Amino acid sequence: MAQIVIHALQVGGGSLALTSMPGRGGDYSGDLDAVTGWKPGLILSMTTEVEMILDGARDFGADVRSRACRWVHLPVEDYGIPCNDIDMRWADASESARHALSGGGRVLIHCKGGCGRSGMAVLRLMVECGEHPDEALKRLRALRPCAVETDAQLRWATAPASVLVAE
Repeated sequence: MAQIVIHALQVGGGSLALTSMPGRGGDYSGDLDAVTGWKPGLILSMTTEVEMILDGARDFGADVRSRACRWVHLPVEDYGIPCNDIDMRWADASESARHALSGGGRVLIHCKGGCGRSGMAVLRLMVECGEHPDEALKRLRALRPCAVETDAQLRWATAPASVLVAE
């Protein structure tokens, strides 16, 4: 069984990474070890609860918390963007992530395949940390070519930049 691959880049003074769903390849225990062995201070799960159950990661939140890692669940449908409720919860999750990154910490984001939803969230954090959206996307896709899969995901991820331009 292939072990999970963590794709990391330097953002905001720390390390920001994306990966696929732990357990997706059939080795939940090994993937959990790899994820927590990377020593993230915060993990954001962008998958739905159903996806987590189907891939054997039903207890992922409790499992990472038991290993001294903070966990935030922001479920988004595959190929989707955050609904209003999740979008409102993003502000707190983003603040926590940016705080960890600014202190040299590590933040890990996953979705099912480690591309669309996790790429969208990573790009959003890159933009919120001050990177220009085009350059951030280019840098992210150099690491993970499948990152950000839809136009809607790209618009959501780069929305903070349009607010800054409007001000």
